[in-house]
Amino acid sequence: MAAAAANTSFPKPSPLSSSFKSSTRHPKSTLPFSTTSQQLTPSRSLLISCALSRSSSDPGSAASIVTPTTAPSHEFISRYAPDEPRKGADILVEALEREGVKDVFAYPGGASMEIHQALTRSQIIRNVLPRHEQGGVFAAEGYARSSGLPGVCIATSGPGATNLVSGLADAMLDSIPLVAITGQVPRRMIGTDAFQETPIVEVTRSITKHNYLVLDVDDIPRIVSEAFFLATSGRPGPVLIDVPKDIQQQLAVPNWNQPIRLPGYMSRLPKAPEEAHLEQIVRLVSESKKPVLYVGGGCLNSSKELGRFVELTGIPVASTLMGLGTFPSSDDLSLQMLGMHGTVYANYAVDKSDLLLAFGVRFDDRVTGKLEAFASRAKIVHIDIDSAEIGKNKQPHVSVCSDVKLALKGINRILESKGAKLKLDYSSWRQELDEQKLKYPLSYKTFGEAIPPQYAIHVLDELTNGNAIISTGVGQHQMWAAQFYKYKKPRQWLTSGGLGAMGFGLPAAIGAAVANPGAVVVDIDGDGSFIMNVQELATIRVENLPIKILLLNNQHLGMVVQWEDRFYKANRAHTYLGDPSNESEIFPNMLKFAEACGIPAARVIRKEDLRAAIQKMLDTPGPYLLDVIVPHQEHVLPMIPSGGAFKDMITEGDGRTKY
Repeated sequence: MAAAAANTSFPKPSPLSSSFKSSTRHPKSTLPFSTTSQQLTPSRSLLISCALSRSSSDPGSAASIVTPTTAPSHEFISRYAPDEPRKGADILVEALEREGVKDVFAYPGGASMEIHQALTRSQIIRNVLPRHEQGGVFAAEGYARSSGLPGVCIATSGPGATNLVSGLADAMLDSIPLVAITGQVPRRMIGTDAFQETPIVEVTRSITKHNYLVLDVDDIPRIVSEAFFLATSGRPGPVLIDVPKDIQQQLAVPNWNQPIRLPGYMSRLPKAPEEAHLEQIVRLVSESKKPVLYVGGGCLNSSKELGRFVELTGIPVASTLMGLGTFPSSDDLSLQMLGMHGTVYANYAVDKSDLLLAFGVRFDDRVTGKLEAFASRAKIVHIDIDSAEIGKNKQPHVSVCSDVKLALKGINRILESKGAKLKLDYSSWRQELDEQKLKYPLSYKTFGEAIPPQYAIHVLDELTNGNAIISTGVGQHQMWAAQFYKYKKPRQWLTSGGLGAMGFGLPAAIGAAVANPGAVVVDIDGDGSFIMNVQELATIRVENLPIKILLLNNQHLGMVVQWEDRFYKANRAHTYLGDPSNESEIFPNMLKFAEACGIPAARVIRKEDLRAAIQKMLDTPGPYLLDVIVPHQEHVLPMIPSGGAFKDMITEGDGRTKY
C-alpha cells in the first residue's frame, strides 16, 4: 500500500501503518480509508511499559537506549483526566510535552491548523513562528546543533512539507537530531491529488533516518516516542511524522504506556567497544612516530574524553568542518581544520603521518581530495558509531564500530593504567609541525582602505573573546569563519556542512538564540546566502532575539567567483548579485531590509572604522545588522582543488591575478 512508509531495512510493516505494528487484526473501522467514524479503543493493558529514561546525561552514547531529551524527572501532569477523550492533535502535542519539548518552529496551514490550535492549549511549548518553512526547519537545526537536544519543526501538507526538504537533507548529512511533523490531507483523500497533497513520506524517504504516516490515532504516543528515540540514538538524524487531518481531529483516549517497537533497529545499535580492539589502538599509538588525530562531528559529545586523550598522548589534532570546537582551536596541539580549505600544517600532518586516528568522521571528499593520496603513508584507525561509514571511502587497518565517547573512555583507561611504561614522545614530530605553522600561517593581504573579510572575522573573535555562538551561510564567508574564529568548545559553530545549503545562517541563529538565552549569537553571512532567508528578520524582531548579523557583502557569489577566477579565466557567469546597470551602488540595500523589520543597522566600508562598528553591534541590545563591504577579489586560501592531493595545494593569489 502506497501509504505505508517504513524504511525497507526494518521488519515487515503492517499494511495499515508505516510504523512497527503488532499482528493483531484491526476491525474494519480502523482501515485507513474507511469513511465510517472510528470507535474509540479502550486503553490496552500492556505487560511491558515504555520505561526509557528521559534524563540521560550522555547524549552521545549509542550503547545505551535512553533518549537525551530534557523531560522533567517528576511525574508528568496532563491537562486531561486519564479517561477523557481528546483530539489527536492534543495527543500529539502532549506526546511532545512528554518528550521534554519546550520550543517548536511551526508555520500553520490548512492541514496543520488542528496542531496549532492544540499548541495554543499547551502551557509548556512555545512556538517560534518562522516566516517560511525552510526558516523553520533550519531554526530547528540551529536549536539542535547548539544544544544537542532534538529540534522540532511543524509544517502543513503540500508546499509546506516540501519546503522542509532542504533542512531534512541537511540534518541527514550532518547527523542532526530533528523531528519534523507535517499535516496531511484526510486519509480518505490520500492518493487522489487533493488540494495541497504531496506524498511527503515518499519524497523524504532517502533524506530521513526514518519516517511515519500515522494511520491510527492510537499509534500517536508510540510513534512520537519512537521518533525521538530514533532521532537521538545511534547516529542521530531527522525523523518525519506525517499526520492526516482526520486523525488530528479524531477523539481518542491515549495509552501512554505503549512500548516502542524497533526490534531490528535496537539489535543493530552499536555495542560497547571490545577491550582487545582498544588495546590494539594503544599499541599502534605507542609504535608510531608521527601520529595525528582527525576528528569530526561524531566527537561533539566526547570533547572531554578527547581532551583527556590528547593530554595523555600529546598527539596533534586536525578537525573537520563539522568537528570545529571539539578541541580548542587556540591550543598548541590544534592544527585547526584540514581538507580543501584547511591549514597547510593540518594537511601536511595528515600527508606525512604514520598513524591516522580517525574519530567520528566519514572521510568526506572535501577532506580527502584524491582518496589514494590521502594519508597514504599512515596506518588508519577508524572509530565511528555508524557501521556503514567504516570502509566506505577508505579502508582502515583497525576499525571500531562504537560510540566514540565509550571508545575514548576505554582507551584513556588503558593509557592511564600503562602510564609511563608507554614512553610516548612525539616532540620531534610536534617540532616539525610547529615549523610548518610558522612557515605557512593563515594570512591575508590588505589593499588600501578596503576591509579584508578575514580581518572582520578576526576582529569579531577578539571582541567576543572567542565565546560567541557562530552560524554561517555557505561560501567564502563560511570558510573564513571556520579559519579565523577560534572556537573553544563544541556546539559553538553551526554550519551546513554536507549539504552546503545557502540561507542556513540567519534561521540557524534563531534556533541557537532560542536554545541558549543569554548567549552571544552571531550570524556571519554573505550577501548571497543572507538574502535567501532574509524574511526571518521579521521573526528575529517579533521574538526580540539578540542576534547580531555580520554581513560580509562583496556583491558577488564569492565562492563561485573564486572558481571562475581559477578555472574559467575569470569569465563571470551570473555570479554578480548587484545591479549591472549601476555597479557603483551597493545593491540591494541590506540596511533597508533591516529597517523594514525595525532592526538597527549600519554599513562600514573602511578598515579603520571596522573595530568600532563591530563593538557597537555587540553593545547594542537586541538584534543588529552590520553590512561590511568587502572586495570580491579575495580568495579562500589555502585551497586543494577538487580531487587533488596535498602536493596540489594553492597558497597564493586572488582575483586580482590572471590564471
